Amino acid sequence: MTQVAILGAGVMGETLLSGLIRAGRRTADLMVGEKRPERARELEERYGVEVLGNVEAARKADTLALVVKPQDMEDLLKEIAPVVRPGQLVVSLAAGITTAFIEAHLPEGAAVVRVMPNTPALVDEGMAAISRGSHCDEEHLVEAESLMASTGKVIRVPERQQDAVTAISGSGPGYIFFVVESMIEAGVHLGLPRATATELVVQTVVGSAKLLRETGEHPTVLRERVTSPAGTTAAAIRELEDHKVRAAFLTAIEAARDRSRALAEGL
Repeated sequence: MTQVAILGAGVMGETLLSGLIRAGRRTADLMVGEKRPERARELEERYGVEVLGNVEAARKADTLALVVKPQDMEDLLKEIAPVVRPGQLVVSLAAGITTAFIEAHLPEGAAVVRVMPNTPALVDEGMAAISRGSHCDEEHLVEAESLMASTGKVIRVPERQQDAVTAISGSGPGYIFFVVESMIEAGVHLGLPRATATELVVQTVVGSAKLLRETGEHPTVLRERVTSPAGTTAAAIRELEDHKVRAAFLTAIEAARDRSRALAEGL
């Protein structure tokens, strides 16, 4: 069985670890790289996994999942580079870090896969997009897919599309939460208790998402079914169109993509 080391035990690192265990991976085949003694003990007690230093974990594992902040990636790569082997799979979950950047800091032949995850992975409803580096074969991609499938859905994309993926699904939960927040505030403005408005909005969003996924219908078709001629939804949609909300979303998502590019160039 493949030995997996998760280097970086923050929120997303722990999310990946717990997802892999729920998906059936044996704790004997998992290890974590973590320097802080208190955090190491916490993870050992909670999950029963071996917690090591980054270098020792990288030496022992077949697959490395690098789950650190982008600004910490270069230091981590320099630390583990002496023990990384050609053909060893290195999966990066750091936003904006290119496969070329990682390959340049590791020995020749390391198989690098870049991943853009998102926060719904915390509840096993994540959306991850993966891109291959220059030394990846199909087996490496399948293993990377298996890792990320433990916390949600996975798709393959060319690396040139990763900035767009970051803008759509990486940052996407933030847009949804913004809409939810706005709808709750509107409910309070209309006289509903905040708790009532919150329950109404959250369940409406959950139900609408489930309807989209399970029916496979185009969102326009589903929206039209709710929009009776001269009805309440039609009145609301007209206001959204008059305020150019659709155009605002396009502009906002383009800004997120441009920021993703800028952050990558800065690194």
